[in-house]
Amino acid sequence: MTILLLGGTTEATGLAHLLAGRPDLPAILSLAGRTSAPRAAPLPTRIGGFGGVEGLVAHLRSEGIRAVVDATHPFAARMSRNAAEACRIAGVPLLALVRPEWTPGPGDRWTTVADMAGAVAALGEAPRRVFLTVGRLELAGFEAAPQHAYLVRTIDPIGEVALPNLVEIRHRPPFDDAAERALMETERIDVLVTKNSGAAATRPKLDAARTLGLPVIVVDRPPRPEGVQAVATPEQALEWLEWVHAGAP
Repeated sequence: MTILLLGGTTEATGLAHLLAGRPDLPAILSLAGRTSAPRAAPLPTRIGGFGGVEGLVAHLRSEGIRAVVDATHPFAARMSRNAAEACRIAGVPLLALVRPEWTPGPGDRWTTVADMAGAVAALGEAPRRVFLTVGRLELAGFEAAPQHAYLVRTIDPIGEVALPNLVEIRHRPPFDDAAERALMETERIDVLVTKNSGAAATRPKLDAARTLGLPVIVVDRPPRPEGVQAVATPEQALEWLEWVHAGAP
């Protein structure tokens, strides 16, 4: 049985390491290629898209894929939809490996919005100093609100963005509480904008915002495809793959 692991998350890396020690469960890791220098993986790796649903169906058939685990980012909605449809057409079992969402706790000042346009609107008209951690591909939407001063943190260079008051910093997670607090204080941040990725490695910014009493605009996750079984940990995903490998109904 050959497994296709759609990766790009910490959970995908965890499952890749589990599978690397299981020669009875050979797997291929697929990365979208949006990060210029992905961390080395212990599995054979392909980088790039499949060419939509039809291309993914062709790949599943040509490579003899017998199970797919979608461990892409919670906001990689198109890839998840394509995987669900391609696996349905090809008759290949599909599992989603999805980390839990962040939830607000006592002292948090969250405003939850449905999408990036909602986040832009929630900033309001009055100029604010914004810590923007939504990924470089989402920055164009904030060109509609050029009155704010933006501190943008990404892994890769952001390229050309038409925002007159923007400071770019590039760091790779994990982050820590003290450093996040110091950054927000030094930059005199008024509000944090982030996606609800749920990642433990990037959670400290939320804890720092709570400590500093700062408001946070949180973009909700897009809906996941219906009818796809989901688990939360690499260990649970491995159990499912063993179950499929055993030919369970």
